[in-house]
Amino acid sequence: MSVITDLASRAGFAAQSLWEASGQLIQPSLRLGVTGLARSGKTVFTTALVHHLTRGTSLPAFRASAEGRIRRAHLSPQPDDAVPRFPYEEHMAALTESRRWPQSTNRISELRVDIEYERRSGWRTGPASLALDIVDYPGEWLLDLALLDSGYAEWSRQTIEASRRRDRAPVAGRWHDILQSLDPAGASDEMLASRASDAFKDYLTALRAGGEAVATTPPGRFLMPGDLAGSPALTFAPLDLPRGAPIAPGSFAALMERRFEAYKTHVVKPFFRDHFQRIDRQIVLVDVLAAIDAGPVALAELEEALDQVLMAFRIGRNTLLSRLFSPRADRVLFAATKADHIHHTDHDRLDAILRLLVNRASRRTEAAGARVGTVALASVRATRETTIREGRETLRAVAGVPEAGERVGGEVFDGETEAAVFPGELPETAEAVFQGAVPPGSLRFPRFRPPRLPVDAAGRMAKMPHIRLDRALEFLLGDRFA
Repeated sequence: MSVITDLASRAGFAAQSLWEASGQLIQPSLRLGVTGLARSGKTVFTTALVHHLTRGTSLPAFRASAEGRIRRAHLSPQPDDAVPRFPYEEHMAALTESRRWPQSTNRISELRVDIEYERRSGWRTGPASLALDIVDYPGEWLLDLALLDSGYAEWSRQTIEASRRRDRAPVAGRWHDILQSLDPAGASDEMLASRASDAFKDYLTALRAGGEAVATTPPGRFLMPGDLAGSPALTFAPLDLPRGAPIAPGSFAALMERRFEAYKTHVVKPFFRDHFQRIDRQIVLVDVLAAIDAGPVALAELEEALDQVLMAFRIGRNTLLSRLFSPRADRVLFAATKADHIHHTDHDRLDAILRLLVNRASRRTEAAGARVGTVALASVRATRETTIREGRETLRAVAGVPEAGERVGGEVFDGETEAAVFPGELPETAEAVFQGAVPPGSLRFPRFRPPRLPVDAAGRMAKMPHIRLDRALEFLLGDRFA
């Protein structure tokens, strides 16, 4: 991006921010970003959050709710007409009627909840309102922001080096074979570019399906191309370039480099400019349990991915000038999901493991004036706690209805039968999981169906159970209801 174009872009954003800031005087609003790494439950979190706000659930740890100061919350038209609406009603029907989990997030979407409440302190007492704009987007897009500070040669070298590690090399075999046959200095070739790109995408797909399901390797849009499928901006791949050697004009490497830059220009920068840069608060959902069960290597991958996540944020305490020219997320919450898969006695241990994973990055973030928090939660609780006998030992277990085809031990479930499962126990110290205290594959985490919600005599469906969702809301929103 040229200097003149960049200045024009900043000026345009400042004008937009000034318009939005003036609107805050009439209708205060807060933009909450919801994202997460693969299979972490982003859609379920957003659906559950809106469900409890609009149903008026009493949420004990969310002080404005516990004190009865939230008078009413209702859905309103979202402010951004060019962004798809988050299909809340469709996802609620899936959870409560079909008892199936909603489809994963594969695009950006938005929903506005208008909340009427009572102020509680100081001279600002009496009725007030807040427009909560929830922006739901794939975590892969977030990790793509790291590409903005990277050149093609550097990205190629880092990606290829990572693919040659012992844990990744087996799934990179076909791509490596094609990589060795490519001549970066050769003439540009459209068919060869497509072949190299397809092999690289197959490698990324295999990573996500295997041990790196808890992390991601950019470009994230390769796995969810949408209307960009087949475009040149999504048809490139890393090349094994000699370190320090220039890329010759007209070469195959020059073609790949141009498309890498096009990806940043037409895919990554618009997301940063139009959506990400405007977020006030952020929650990042993480399937920490899957990483623990995959072993220390997967945990190390997750730690690196979370560090990249925090590096992507413009973080710090907001001032009037920063809101106009360089808006920042002043609170970021990392949430370890699926806490209902373990007994409540392990919830604090799961939270401690997540804190350890983000410790290095959070210290840097808090030094910039932002707050970073962690919580272990289940947006929708699919299990109840029970005990089972194994020999002379009584084990703390969870019980729920495993989805059809799920296997526990030697039993395959039909999707209707409840099962009590001892998931295993997390170690007392968070550091122990990095030292192999939990052997890979030793934990039992079948995929449970959403719970069956009872209906009262008046035909009203019960509210969805959760674990610590109220703590997440207090961290993310609590200060705005003071």
